[in-house]
Amino acid sequence: MSDTPNPICRQTILIVDDTPDNIVMLSSLLKDHYRTKVATNGERALKIAAADPPPDLILLDIMMPGMDGYEVCQRLKADIHTSDIPVIFLTAKTQEEDEEKGLRLGGVDYITKPINPPIVLARVETQLTLKNARQFLQDRNAFLEAEVQRRTEEIVAIQDAIILTMAALAEARDNETGNHIRRTQHYIRALANRLKHHPRFDHFLNEETIRQLFKSAPLHDIGKVAIPDRILLKPGRLTPEEFEIMKTHTTLGRDAILTAEKHLSNSTSFSSAFLQMAQEIAYSHQERWDGAGYPEGLTGDAIPISARLMAVADVYDALISWRIYKPAMSHEEAVRIIREGRGNHFDPDIVDAFLEITDEFQAIAAQFADTSEVLQEAAKRLELAIVEEHIVLGGDKDD
Repeated sequence: MSDTPNPICRQTILIVDDTPDNIVMLSSLLKDHYRTKVATNGERALKIAAADPPPDLILLDIMMPGMDGYEVCQRLKADIHTSDIPVIFLTAKTQEEDEEKGLRLGGVDYITKPINPPIVLARVETQLTLKNARQFLQDRNAFLEAEVQRRTEEIVAIQDAIILTMAALAEARDNETGNHIRRTQHYIRALANRLKHHPRFDHFLNEETIRQLFKSAPLHDIGKVAIPDRILLKPGRLTPEEFEIMKTHTTLGRDAILTAEKHLSNSTSFSSAFLQMAQEIAYSHQERWDGAGYPEGLTGDAIPISARLMAVADVYDALISWRIYKPAMSHEEAVRIIREGRGNHFDPDIVDAFLEITDEFQAIAAQFADTSEVLQEAAKRLELAIVEEHIVLGGDKDD
């Protein structure tokens, strides 16, 4: 046996026996090593075991009036609050079937009377050592789970910071779009929720994917930060040459996100699935169902689902919003144009889902409507752009 432990650190043994002499003997044997509690019947034993703090181990007699030791053990193991307390049967029942029954009911050991004190002490210490080891592993696992949760929350914070920083950069270049990125987040989530049980989309749209769509959506136009102001802020129609430059924002956006993903993958160990989805959206949201879009002229299901969802969300918001080059349309007119784009510009099933929730789109647009300050700033930028173009051209424009 080890040296006598500090009384403050002693573990507690519950002795359950209806014979006073047995209780005195066991208490005397254990007192120098453990705290002891005593119960003379099964009901009292269950109450002590369920109290806080519970005993660390129970020495349990079998032959007691009323509730015998077998039933006590069975009820201890059936209760989540006491099921982990190790039970050592200590009894005069010496038949093999008695020992087998005790172990089957959840006992960790079976000692027959008359007892050998050193054997009892050794077996008690062994079971407490095992219990302490199990508790250590449980605590360690709980710590690791908490650490994983903490690291996961850090990763989510990193993701959100990247998105907000990059999206804010795009918004600073093109601030007449106001709450556009916020509205498109909610549009794309509404569409995805509507379609998540659709047989064409249920393999892709689950709760995690929809969450990633919502997080990635603000980066769909990040490539516009590299488009020159003379094109990005031009109040009139773009020339063919200017439009070709404008179209590069899809490739520029994908490449910028790809660079961020590579840097993040090199410096951290987590999977950047949300950046991969953001690349799809940024690169392919200008593709058209009939192949007339850009940058690759993809058709139909070759266009990523994420980009097809964004196409409807982005076009709807562009139609109902004021831009430096056009006035805002009504909700009804925007719905009509998207309906007409079914099967040529947009995935037909996504348009059908949109038509089922147009009221939800309208509510989102109202909730995140641009403020008067944003519109005033946009008007100033329009006026400046017109003046600059007038100076460059040396006179008034015809249109």
